Amino acid sequence: MTDELPVDESPVAALQFADSFLPAGSFTTSYGVEQFVAADEVEDAADLQALVETYLDRQIGPCDMVVVAAAHAAASDGDHDEVRRIDRRCSAVQLPAEFRESSTRTGGQLLSLVADTEADQFLAAYDEAVGAGDAPGNYAAVLGAVAARTGMTARQAALVQGYSFVTDLVGAAQRVLRIGHTDVQRIVTESRPAIVAAWEANVDRTVEELSPFAPLIDVLSAEHERAERRLFLS
Repeated sequence: MTDELPVDESPVAALQFADSFLPAGSFTTSYGVEQFVAADEVEDAADLQALVETYLDRQIGPCDMVVVAAAHAAASDGDHDEVRRIDRRCSAVQLPAEFRESSTRTGGQLLSLVADTEADQFLAAYDEAVGAGDAPGNYAAVLGAVAARTGMTARQAALVQGYSFVTDLVGAAQRVLRIGHTDVQRIVTESRPAIVAAWEANVDRTVEELSPFAPLIDVLSAEHERAERRLFLS
């Protein structure tokens, strides 16, 4: 009788952390799309598709996915100090205040949730560090660490990051823009190659090379902070 092979749960973990059912608070975030609609920069599904692809190319790939991969490597090595350093570096390169706030809010909620549901001392210590103010708890850094400790590969984690971003953004857009469910799913479908391309273009980049560059997104996000009426926190 042969020994039983270990069960690879990582694909299921990836599904869990990409699911909008996950209570991390991302439903309060529009990633600036609310202001894009208010400024008439996004008026239809085609505009929204273009915005999604710009985000993936200019922000999610060269920043968030790099942070995910770096935190994944550090957590795989059990390096608490390096995870916290990567986390702080993530905050340093995010210009819009609302983006920093939403990133740490959703990241903190995800980390607390996983620390309560996974028997993992590394994640528990990371959660304590965030609670004590020793690390900001950015979503990308938290996701990378969580992914490593739950058996996901860095690639799986980065694709979860990209997919979650796309579904969160188009879900927010659906609440402020006249766009149907079929158009939303078409955008998600057509964004799949861009999600993979964002990872592949930045797979060798280090956290010292984080380079988010999307000026219009930064400007409109700053305007959103001062908007008189807001449905979303960012």
